[in-house]
Amino acid sequence: MAVKNTPELREAQETVQPKVVQFINKLNQSQPLYKAFKALHQGEEWHHLDSAQQRIVEAAIRDAELSGVGLEGEKRDRFNQIQLELAELGTKFSNNVLDATKAFSLTLTNLEEVNGLPPSLKSLAAQAARAAGEENATPEQGPWRITLDYPSYVPFMQHSTRRDLRENLYKAFISRASSGEWSNNPLIERILELRQEKAKLLEFESYAQLSLASKMAPNVESVEALLEELRQVSYDAAVKDLEELKAFAATKGAAEASDLKHWDISFWSERQREEKFAFSAEELRPYFPLPQVLDGLFTLVKRLFGVTVTAADGTAPVWHEDVRYFQIADETGKPIAYFYLDPYSRPAEKRGGAWMDDCLGRAKMAENGTTTTRLPVAYLVCNQTPPVDGKPSLMTFDEVETLFHEFGHGLQHMLTKIDYPGASGINNVEWDAVELPSQFMENWCYDRPTLMGMARHYETGEPLPEHYYQKLLAARHYMSGSTMLRQLHFGFVDLELHHRYQPGGDETPPDVRHRIAKTTTILSPLPEDAFLCAFTHIFGGGYAAGYYSYKWAEVLSADAFAAFEEAGLDNEEAIAAIGKRYRDTVLALGGGLHPMEVFKAFRGREPKTEPLLRHSGLGNGE
Repeated sequence: MAVKNTPELREAQETVQPKVVQFINKLNQSQPLYKAFKALHQGEEWHHLDSAQQRIVEAAIRDAELSGVGLEGEKRDRFNQIQLELAELGTKFSNNVLDATKAFSLTLTNLEEVNGLPPSLKSLAAQAARAAGEENATPEQGPWRITLDYPSYVPFMQHSTRRDLRENLYKAFISRASSGEWSNNPLIERILELRQEKAKLLEFESYAQLSLASKMAPNVESVEALLEELRQVSYDAAVKDLEELKAFAATKGAAEASDLKHWDISFWSERQREEKFAFSAEELRPYFPLPQVLDGLFTLVKRLFGVTVTAADGTAPVWHEDVRYFQIADETGKPIAYFYLDPYSRPAEKRGGAWMDDCLGRAKMAENGTTTTRLPVAYLVCNQTPPVDGKPSLMTFDEVETLFHEFGHGLQHMLTKIDYPGASGINNVEWDAVELPSQFMENWCYDRPTLMGMARHYETGEPLPEHYYQKLLAARHYMSGSTMLRQLHFGFVDLELHHRYQPGGDETPPDVRHRIAKTTTILSPLPEDAFLCAFTHIFGGGYAAGYYSYKWAEVLSADAFAAFEEAGLDNEEAIAAIGKRYRDTVLALGGGLHPMEVFKAFRGREPKTEPLLRHSGLGNGE
């Protein structure tokens, strides 16, 4: 559904989904299983189980309780009805976003309308026009088809000199799935109402409390305290960012300088970045063709963790011809894991964003008296710019970071040493700790040997010039206050909707968002901004009352990376030693130990927020 969405597949999923939900409810509410786990927990044998086995038993008991194992009669029936309806609503929500995104396009026919657009976007837009039936479309002469898909939308907003077209596209983007047949407004209201009812059935005061019962954060207050600490640091920085941007636009004689609108921000920040750091995101693309970036990533993984990645295309079935398959081997050359890579955007059938998921988890398998280890297989999915007009996929630096991020998730899944599927890889890792290994890997994109090792011009082979590396480092903190505030805005809105908001009361979900925006945005959202209608993370994915997890885990990942910085990033011996410790703790233990214990095993202490603020350019003395 996520990578090959078709009407037939939707119909099949709709048919089978109720049965799957019913089966999962039955399994989670099984009294015999629940009692067996409770007996294990209280019995003589408990102290003979290893920590991973104990964690699996404890999680099974907790999950059964959160799945209504203690409910009886009408309450249980109602709980199961809610689970069923929520599953259907989540699928419908995501499909509406996909359909609404797909339904809008802007066809440009004259050169004046594509003024400022980089060649890579014109190529992509001409390719989209050809796919839509304009078989003679060319990058030079058009027509060009601009869509709301990220590889098309983002560069257009950054580079189009046509303010009216940017406004048109921006308003289409923020109002996706908010009206007509794909409106998600009624779904949002219903989802929040059902989640709250579900929480009450399980005797929680709010859905946020239910959500946190299985997370690393102890309670809603501690999450809000962290978000507020970060908000206070980033708010003033974001105010300053906007003032500087207005002043910059004024020096360029922009009529709109004193009153920048939402559709001007990307455009002017890109101009300011180009001037401040003297490079554009587009200029770097030729240095980051996908095959080379993969080589650089695999070299880093060998340097840090001693494992070797090689292509294994053709040894496993794929769902699209662009999908690749790889093998990971340990120091002795023995295969220990495999992964799929589905790198390119396919707006007609693939949902946006990037993600990692497990295809197979590591497990001990016993068959006819022989025990074998089933090796883990991961799915890594990105939505980067596809190869166009005979060129390889030339990546923006953001796309490079995204690939490293997803690979970090993949490593935790693939380098696990746990043999029980209930805790191997990413299984049983608390949701707010699950982003640690992914965000950790993003830091290495700025590491000199890693970056310079993979950044070479795809035609000439010339390495990335030194001044670009220095500028990338300098630009790293560019508008980081605004970037952090944006994430915090999402996190606060998500918590408020799942903790204090009362469905059917005086406030609507958009009202809640606009109220929170007063302290978490610098430019208030437009009246027609229906961002919640496309917020699939919390309404169609697993981040409900958990969006804060990105920031919670970023504290952990920044502190973990600081361990390498303290040892000296150019000290190969120290890097290898710390890399081994990281592999043996964060990557190997996965869900086999509480994340705080895993972190302390790696770092020797509890996490601190200081490295995150320093890495964001918001720390003391920076």
